[in-house]
Amino acid sequence: MLQVLLLTLPVVAIAHAELCKPDAQNAFKVRLSIKTALGDNAYAWDANEEYLFKAVVAFAMRRYSNKSTTQISNVLLCNVTDRVSFWFVVTDSSKNVTTVPGSEVEAAIRMNRNRINSAFLLSEKTLQFLKITSTLSPPVEPSTPVWLIVFGVVLCLIVAGIVFLIVTGIQQHKKKNKESTEREKLEEKGEVTVTVENGIPCETLDLKAGHINGVFAADDERFTSL
Repeated sequence: MLQVLLLTLPVVAIAHAELCKPDAQNAFKVRLSIKTALGDNAYAWDANEEYLFKAVVAFAMRRYSNKSTTQISNVLLCNVTDRVSFWFVVTDSSKNVTTVPGSEVEAAIRMNRNRINSAFLLSEKTLQFLKITSTLSPPVEPSTPVWLIVFGVVLCLIVAGIVFLIVTGIQQHKKKNKESTEREKLEEKGEVTVTVENGIPCETLDLKAGHINGVFAADDERFTSL
């Protein structure tokens, strides 16, 4: 039995090596920028972090398919680099020699992307699944409804217009009162008489000196001398 097991292990290892390699069918490349994201608090990528990655991918697959057949051992990693990047595949738990279709893996990753990011304290910019499109974040809804903001702006414009009309009317009223007061003072002194048509002074008359009509003055000079 032990001899059979020892002979089986190399075969499984070779099969896994064929399944998980760069650009293999249903394989995905992952790139992490831990130093960029966490700075001085960056952690080292080691076997424990690889185990955690396998665990969260297995969790995503189980949650997506609503089955408990996917195990951590079904997630294979290969070509791990120091920068850190690697490839991974998910094997079929029933056969263990074939991989789960890439479309299912992609759907599971997208469905659980926030949980995966949180596990490694990273974001979609620092934890990249290169063949999997980024999950769009839900739009941020403002605390104040848009219609209320528009209503407030329109109301402010209306109030500003009313205030402008009131101030303009008061200024015009004061101006008319000032002109009327000045006119009354001049009339009381008997110096001038102002004829106003439609608010426009038309003629100024000096009451003390009088006003001589040039037409009648010329007639008087012509007929008086004998």
